[in-house]
Amino acid sequence: MFIRKADVSCDLSISEQDIYFMQQALLLANKAELQGEIPVGAILVSENGEVIGEGWNQSISLSDPTAHAEILAIRQAGNKLGNYRLLNSTLYVTLEPCTMCAGAILHSRIGRLVFGASDYKTGAIGSRFHFFEDYKMNHLLKIRGGVMAQECSQKISQFFKNRRMQKKLLK
Repeated sequence: MFIRKADVSCDLSISEQDIYFMQQALLLANKAELQGEIPVGAILVSENGEVIGEGWNQSISLSDPTAHAEILAIRQAGNKLGNYRLLNSTLYVTLEPCTMCAGAILHSRIGRLVFGASDYKTGAIGSRFHFFEDYKMNHLLKIRGGVMAQECSQKISQFFKNRRMQKKLLK
C-alpha cells in the first residue's frame, strides 16, 4: 500500500472498478511489450466510467521520449473531449508515473490517479520523488498506489529479466 504525507488527498479504497480498469491497463502494457517497449499501460476514465483515453509506452517505436503511456492517454482524452482539462477523471496506470507524466497529470487536472507498481528509480508519486506533496501546488489529486501491484511489478520485472537474457545470448 502506498501512503503519502502533506496536502495530497489519500484514497485508500480499492473498488471493483479499480481492479477492472487496472486489468485493462495491463492489457495495454502487453501491447507495449509486443512492440519491444517497456510494458506500461494507462487508461483514462471519465467520472461516468467511460474510457476517454488509453495508451501504452511507445517512446522507442515513435522515436518520442514523451510517448509514455500516461501522456498518450491524456492526449487522446483531450482530443476526444476537445478540452485540455480532464476534470473528475481517473487515470489508471500500471507503473508509478515519472516527473514528466506527473506534470501532465497536474496540468490536465485529472481528479484521481490509481497506479500499480511503484518505481523506485524514477517514480514521482512518492517512491523516488514527491511531486504532489508540494503545498504550493494548485491542484489536489486523490492518489491510490499499489492496485494489483504484484501483477504490475511482475510484468515489468519479467520484461527486464527477458531483456537481460537476450543481451547475454547475443554476446
